[in-house]
Amino acid sequence: MQLNTRYGKFGGCYAPENLLNILTEIEDGFIRFIKDEEQLNGYHQLLKDFAGRETPLTYATNLSRKYDCEFYLKREDLLHGGAHKTNNTIGQLLLAKFLGKKRIIAETGAGQHGVATAMTAAKLGLDAEIYMGAVDIERQKTNVQRMKIFGATVHPVTSGGATLKDAINDAMRDWIKNSEDTYYCFGTAAGPHPFPSLVRFFQKVIGEETKRQLNALKIDSPDALFACVGGGSNAIGFYAPFLEDEDVKIFGAEPGGLSIESGEHAATLTQGTEGVFHGMHSLFLQNEEGQIKEPYSISAGLDYPGIGPEHAFLKDSGRVDYCSVTDREAILAFEELSLEEGIIPAIESAHAVSLAIKYAKDSKQKKIIVINISGRGDKDIDSYIKYKQGVN
Repeated sequence: MQLNTRYGKFGGCYAPENLLNILTEIEDGFIRFIKDEEQLNGYHQLLKDFAGRETPLTYATNLSRKYDCEFYLKREDLLHGGAHKTNNTIGQLLLAKFLGKKRIIAETGAGQHGVATAMTAAKLGLDAEIYMGAVDIERQKTNVQRMKIFGATVHPVTSGGATLKDAINDAMRDWIKNSEDTYYCFGTAAGPHPFPSLVRFFQKVIGEETKRQLNALKIDSPDALFACVGGGSNAIGFYAPFLEDEDVKIFGAEPGGLSIESGEHAATLTQGTEGVFHGMHSLFLQNEEGQIKEPYSISAGLDYPGIGPEHAFLKDSGRVDYCSVTDREAILAFEELSLEEGIIPAIESAHAVSLAIKYAKDSKQKKIIVINISGRGDKDIDSYIKYKQGVN
């Protein structure tokens, strides 16, 4: 391996022996890809012309007035496909073509990575097959239809809890059988090396743009950044250019589910323990025997029992503060951003909005706060209605 495989003690490449050559091929190809000016120009051209970058940095007028802070929203919800996932799929599928692969497989939770993979594959003339948990298929029907319209085959996964964890398991099994001609487009900054490095690289455009846009507003340094954290791809891309800026506080909102005390949550960073799963050493929700526990979140995109290894390192080092946000708190933030700013966020993103509002309420001085709105909430309307029917 040529790239750094570890983030502190986390990360690594714990993959079956028959995948090691393929992972090395991907790492070698990635290094050549990012040094190839023509390939990188193609990536940035598609980000601009196909995905619609740059995304706006919106000043949240009403929220700012209400909490006496300066709120800015990085609008990844306006990216083609409706979420930040498109940055990663454009990069990885161009890499797949660069490596001569024609069949793409992917896993998805909320469906946004599946949609982004399917639509990018259509654009680039590749075949796409998506693994998705049966529970997630039921709560994200619109995204399943979108994948099919783009020509992708969707494989329902019924094992385990039938959510994202199980979809990754089945995608891995497919890849082990077909690795010679198939590229696995991993959806988040997790898994065996080199996927955390790849996804971070293709998502850091979020933070780089944010920094330029703030500088254009003559804001050298915001007081605080907020992002939601499931596997961690939107967050690590948003944080990356700010990690060396010590005066910028950085926060991650992870899914507290029904509550931490209930045990029905997916709060891996605050409640997880060290282990090895899905090819990486990181923090996971586990029982006393070391078996992976079923996570829970109202948000399909955050419903994962592990976390990308760089986030585990950032928690360990104290650089990023990770806090859990319950379903109820996320739904209240979902409603508040919709009512105050006319923006329906993904329930994933609403976790970050909730934590940012709490920070603003607790601040004694006026702060400049930037929230990454990682996706739009159209896909979550059914989940929202069911939640309201359940509690009202």
